[in-house]
Amino acid sequence: MRLNFGNWMLAAALCVSANVYAADGGKPGKAKPAPPKKFIDPANMDLTVKPGDDFFEYANGGWMKTNAIPAKETRWGSFNILNDDNKKKLQGIVKEVSAKSATATKGSIQQRVGDLFASAMDTMSIEKRGFTPIEADLKRIDAINSIDGVVNEIVYERANAIGSPLYSFGVRQDPKNVSKYVVGFGQGGTSLPDRDYYLKNDARTVKIQTAYKQYITDLYTLTGSSPEAAAKNANTIFGIETKLAEAQMSRVAMRDPNKTYNKFAVADLSKTTPHLNWAQILPKLKVGNQDTVLVSSPSFLVSADQLLGSTPVEDWKVYLKWGILRGSAGSLSSPFVKSQFKFSSVLSGQQVQAPRDERMVGLVDGSLGELLGQIYVEKYFTPAAKASMLALVNNLKSTLGDRIKRLDWMTPETKERALKKLNAFTVKIGYTDKWETYAGLTIDRNDYFGNLRRIGTWSYNDMVGRLGKPVDKTEWGMTPPTVNAYYNPVNNEIVFPAGILQFPFYDFKADDAVNYGGIGAVIGHEMTHGFDDQGRQYDADGTLRDWWKKDDADKFKTRADMVVNQYSAFTAIDTLHVNGKLTLGENLADLGGVNIAYEAFKKTKQGQSTTKIDGFTPDQRFFLSYAQVWRGLQRPEALALQVQTDPHSPGQFRTNAPITNVDAWYKAFDVKPGDKMYKAPADRIRIW
Repeated sequence: MRLNFGNWMLAAALCVSANVYAADGGKPGKAKPAPPKKFIDPANMDLTVKPGDDFFEYANGGWMKTNAIPAKETRWGSFNILNDDNKKKLQGIVKEVSAKSATATKGSIQQRVGDLFASAMDTMSIEKRGFTPIEADLKRIDAINSIDGVVNEIVYERANAIGSPLYSFGVRQDPKNVSKYVVGFGQGGTSLPDRDYYLKNDARTVKIQTAYKQYITDLYTLTGSSPEAAAKNANTIFGIETKLAEAQMSRVAMRDPNKTYNKFAVADLSKTTPHLNWAQILPKLKVGNQDTVLVSSPSFLVSADQLLGSTPVEDWKVYLKWGILRGSAGSLSSPFVKSQFKFSSVLSGQQVQAPRDERMVGLVDGSLGELLGQIYVEKYFTPAAKASMLALVNNLKSTLGDRIKRLDWMTPETKERALKKLNAFTVKIGYTDKWETYAGLTIDRNDYFGNLRRIGTWSYNDMVGRLGKPVDKTEWGMTPPTVNAYYNPVNNEIVFPAGILQFPFYDFKADDAVNYGGIGAVIGHEMTHGFDDQGRQYDADGTLRDWWKKDDADKFKTRADMVVNQYSAFTAIDTLHVNGKLTLGENLADLGGVNIAYEAFKKTKQGQSTTKIDGFTPDQRFFLSYAQVWRGLQRPEALALQVQTDPHSPGQFRTNAPITNVDAWYKAFDVKPGDKMYKAPADRIRIW
């Protein structure tokens, strides 16, 4: 659950069937109230499977056999069902607001939320315009006649939030001086999900490469190119992007925060990139008066600069036009939207596109999330939920502190610093205390594409406008309705949006075992991120600074390597294994999360009892709740994509792997030698 906000967990949810029966001892004419919800329902389990052989299947097998992935989804389970329910709530909000927004006060929450959705649903106007919204961009690129013109276009597109060709750029907190914002540059310029999609030649990858080239060909054809010229353009673009991919660092290498922290004087950086004079570029990016910048991958910028000099201008024009086409396709007329989905379905396996209103609600949330979020929390999030969540957080925080004090592999000096960091955690629950107003952003009910451009420009200006100002630690990286959570290392904060505080993670009516196995493990997960292989490198105030004694760091790495090896042994699909190095941070967080949550649960009244509910002991209910969070089905294409690009392991491994290292799980389900998941006590991995 990182700030990259990639999908952090697989779908998982509990389906409860409604039963109807007679009331008053069977007397006719009256109906008894529906039976209480079974938060752990045996009907969703497969009791023919031994829990020690495959706990994921034991806990979820019944549900898996009786459910299917909807055609519009790439995966389906508890998490997706909750997300789908949330979308329905948001759809209800935006449709109601949209119906009245035409007469709402200009600039009000209702006017901007409602009119953005209305403009997005005005398909008649969108179809009529075709690709005319981007014609000016394409003509501007046509006029380029030099490498300087190429560089100027790259800068222009970024400064006007039109595109992001060649390299990445942003303003963020300086990890080694967290009270200040800094300009950062990094690798980029490619379109496929990872560099390996350009560099590998196995059958799965070649299929995606072929579909990608066809996608390029299709979009160029839709804008008037002949099929032959469009196919040639596809080869040109793929060639440029392949060279950029060859220069990129791997996802695993990029996980090292010190390796990606390279501070340059602007003049010195310019000496390494003759075609990219950063002293001239920065003012055009609206970030003048910067004497230093951060670069995540200096060698990439050198290679990109060399490519600028060795590639014909006409090829760069083809590449730049592609960036415009790709970035705009989903916002143009239906032929462009269909072409985009046709390609994305090859990557994900999705069978049909989600309905437009569902997609556009997501767009409103992503664009005006803190306007829509105000309406959402007023309707669906209570102060009582926030208070209850805070009590859970405090229990888990105290528990992690106790566990740190008991560590047998860490010296007192490092323990003291770890506790200082834990005690400095900032906790954010539900929604921000200071709503973003999007001041100056105009939304026009009759101008969908213009709205998107204005939103992009506002967001860009807001980002670069931070330079020279105090760091705003009240900001959130997710919107209130988001079904997710995250840890932000430079602010040393754990954040839980309102959207996740629902079943199967949390329910007011559920017993403690269910809530601690659900949201408790999520809280513990986020806390552990502060001490995973990346998070542990940041100190109590968020600064990237080594606070570990060397022997302690070496012992941590030895234990972390055991986690790498455990997960790398898992085969996710055909020949694809889980990448234990890429997923290490999330796997460490899962291991810490379930351990911390279980110990915190044992402090509760139910945790100290043995009273069964629906046939299960409190400890059994805790682990079953943890497992049902990760319940889900996934399309093969989506699973392959996840394994190659996502720092989170697939759900079955997020269920099974951590608990094999938890002694209490063995006792709860009488797991013994000979069971497939059994690990001898000496082999169980113990870190936090």
